[in-house]
Amino acid sequence: MGAPAFQRTLTLAVLSTPSSGAPSAHHSTPQRTLPCGIQGSLELRGPLHLLSPVLSLLGLAKSHLPKEEVKVQRGTMGSMFRSEEVVLVQLFLPTSAAYTCVSQLGELGLVEFRDLNASVSAFQRRFVGDVRRCEELEKTFLFLQEEVRRAGQVLSRPEGRLPAPPPRDLLRIQEETDRLAQELRDVRGNQQSLQVQLHQLRLHAAVLGQGHSPPLAAAHADGPSERIPLLQPPGGPHQDLRVNFVAGAVEPSKAAALERLLWRACRGFLIASFRETEQQLEDPVTGEPSTWMTFLISYWGEQIGQKIRKITDCFHCHIFPYAEHEEGRLAALQQVQQQSHELQEVLGETERFLSQVLARVQQLLPPWQVQIRKMKAVYLALNQCSVSATHKCLIAEGWCAARDLPTLQQALQDSSSEAGVSAVVHRIPCRDMPPTLIRTNCFTASFQGIVDAYGVGRYQEVNPAPYTIITFPFLFAVMFGDVGHGLLMFLFALAMVLTENQPAVKSAQNEIWQTFFSGRYLLLLMGLFSVYTGFIYNECFSRATAIFSSGWSVAAMATQSDWSDAFLAQHPLLALDPNVSGVFLGPYPFGIDPIWSLAVNHLSFLNSFKMKMSVILGVTHMTFGVVLGVFNHVHFGQWHRLLLETLPELVFLLGLFGYLVFLIVYKWLQDYAARAASAPSILIHFINMFLFSHSPTNQPLFHGQEAVQSALVILALVMVPVLLLGTPLFLHWRHRSRSQRGPAGRQPDEDKSGILDSSDASVAGWGPDEEKAGCPEDGEEAEFVLSEVLMHQAIHTIEFCLGCISNTASYLRLWALSLAHAQLSEVLWAMVMRSGLGLGRKLGVAAVALVPIFAAFAVLTVAILLVMEGLSAFLHALRLHWVEFQNKFYSGTGYKLSPFTFASEEG
Repeated sequence: MGAPAFQRTLTLAVLSTPSSGAPSAHHSTPQRTLPCGIQGSLELRGPLHLLSPVLSLLGLAKSHLPKEEVKVQRGTMGSMFRSEEVVLVQLFLPTSAAYTCVSQLGELGLVEFRDLNASVSAFQRRFVGDVRRCEELEKTFLFLQEEVRRAGQVLSRPEGRLPAPPPRDLLRIQEETDRLAQELRDVRGNQQSLQVQLHQLRLHAAVLGQGHSPPLAAAHADGPSERIPLLQPPGGPHQDLRVNFVAGAVEPSKAAALERLLWRACRGFLIASFRETEQQLEDPVTGEPSTWMTFLISYWGEQIGQKIRKITDCFHCHIFPYAEHEEGRLAALQQVQQQSHELQEVLGETERFLSQVLARVQQLLPPWQVQIRKMKAVYLALNQCSVSATHKCLIAEGWCAARDLPTLQQALQDSSSEAGVSAVVHRIPCRDMPPTLIRTNCFTASFQGIVDAYGVGRYQEVNPAPYTIITFPFLFAVMFGDVGHGLLMFLFALAMVLTENQPAVKSAQNEIWQTFFSGRYLLLLMGLFSVYTGFIYNECFSRATAIFSSGWSVAAMATQSDWSDAFLAQHPLLALDPNVSGVFLGPYPFGIDPIWSLAVNHLSFLNSFKMKMSVILGVTHMTFGVVLGVFNHVHFGQWHRLLLETLPELVFLLGLFGYLVFLIVYKWLQDYAARAASAPSILIHFINMFLFSHSPTNQPLFHGQEAVQSALVILALVMVPVLLLGTPLFLHWRHRSRSQRGPAGRQPDEDKSGILDSSDASVAGWGPDEEKAGCPEDGEEAEFVLSEVLMHQAIHTIEFCLGCISNTASYLRLWALSLAHAQLSEVLWAMVMRSGLGLGRKLGVAAVALVPIFAAFAVLTVAILLVMEGLSAFLHALRLHWVEFQNKFYSGTGYKLSPFTFASEEG
């Protein structure tokens, strides 16, 4: 069969010719390998009026193109129930407009590019130099950002959407950035040097003004008496020696060690005075205030002086000149203070200039960061493109939603209009499984996130998210049924929904708050459904409410029975007999009758009711999952699976556990009030069903029950070999029939049509592994291995049959969690509120006593019943959907469509 009328394939033979002259007759013309990966010829698909620019880019004439009207190919619109149609497109981008086109695609976020240069090293790609320049700029941006943060300022987010800058602006941004960075380095360096000088002057002033005075006498180390003067009178034996001074400052932590080492090294031939500075001085490096120790050392002898200087150098002391006379020290102090004042003025001017530079950085850096990140992303995307044979265009491939193709084509035309040659996009055939694209909004995003956490769905398989919108909050509410607790959760979620557009709510950085805020619509439905199930259970903070009149009448029992005073004295517990006329007036209109909250057997009644309700909900939920698999088989064209898998699964599930649901409902509809002692047991009947036996003491529910049960068990057992062997034998038969026909039985036109229409024909190849093993149309002829198919099908059969039993039992968690929540509510009410109310009556200060009691009740209700119990019910509902529901039809082996977009760069 030929191609359809609206679809035309044009094959262009690309031949390599010698560089000079025409090709000789003896020289062959080998075919050139195109960058797009197609060997020998280039197949272009699309409207013919769009192929002309491509031919001009490839250096080919277009005068031989036939004029033909092209119709638009109809695509399948996507929805929440199934992923959208995603096609593989090929983009021909003119070299002069490639940057602009990719930049526009980044703003729209329509295409996920494929890497056509996977075998090329990252350092050998065409735009690696531009990427490096962007990375160098980002390093400079980090330096500028760190300087702004060091100054205690923050960078504001840029307003509006900033497009990726043209490549010619990269040099301008780089020059301005380098100039700002150099100015910051120079100003910072000058500021640090000035701060160091100011710190030295302040230390010098502290040393001069600390009040050290030269001693008049000191102890001599070799003398026997401490009264020997250190300074000998004139004319003495040491008249040629003079006293010298060393003054400076040292850190307080080193002062004690310095003093001890000076004394030991100089053997006492010195006098050292250490004092702490009165004011704290700012450290020039850290900027923190710190205290210093000033010292004055008096010594005589040149050798002692050399030792002192070496020791002070080892301790990194700051040594300053110190005059011997008081007048000289005062003059030096005034000079140092004047220099400090002048230096502070210079430092103030430096800081003002630094603030001006930082203000310019704050203004220019945020938009530059966004623009350079976008530019880098564009060049990284261009590195994934291949260059055409004539180097006149770039060829890119990517995934795009079919509904976005007109928008993509229009965007490319608008972006390449200035280049004189339009960019072209067209669909190309592909055997690979496309990515999954499901568009969500603020309401459906949280439910889709629950499904995607299990696994991203395969391309165009049934999406469980729309059904999860109803089933997930409902199963949660079955375990969390309480009007009061559900109302609190609903109001909390409603407050988040009403304030979702406020900037303060969106920009909150608390991780727990972000988790709740992202699932606000999920919490809203969970609370709303919990209110509904709370009315069904007739529980509000564990208390029953009499909305309607009770269906039980105690007065009729008292008037028609022998309840005498002696009988009432001997029987503290009284039972209402529904067989007595007038005692049971009829069923309660909605939910559970509130009189059950006063009954002793309240828990036994709820146990029976909730356990059977859990089984009914579980079987219904699993059956719905199996039915959803029908839509997968029909969509992928796997019709044999309807008869060989879905039908046996439904017969097995409904024949056993559907019959159990029938027994529960049938017994509910029967009236066993008069013969309650001989009422049949459903559990015993269900056990006897598998044992093919009966119990004489357990009466049947209906006539012929044993025959029906035996027939259903036999029918379910017969379905097991059908489920195990049906699909493998069918695939084996289909493979043998195709092998007998051979490859010669297929016409060339059919092969060509099958390749061109692979977007529809190869959908069946995206099925399970056993289906692929029997589908030789994918790529080359694959060898059919019956043992592998049998193994896959055996695993599926065992998992389903055993899963029907274990999954049904797993739904009993609805019963267990519901009872646990009700009992915790009852215990909290009894231990807190009931005790508080009784205490208030005894003390006569009920209003005062109830304030702390109600506060404790509210805190415990939120912490235990809402947060802990809510999280527990949420996790169990999540497990029921992932394990018991989704494994019936959902594989979750796909991958998301990740289009090239600037959204992350703008954030």
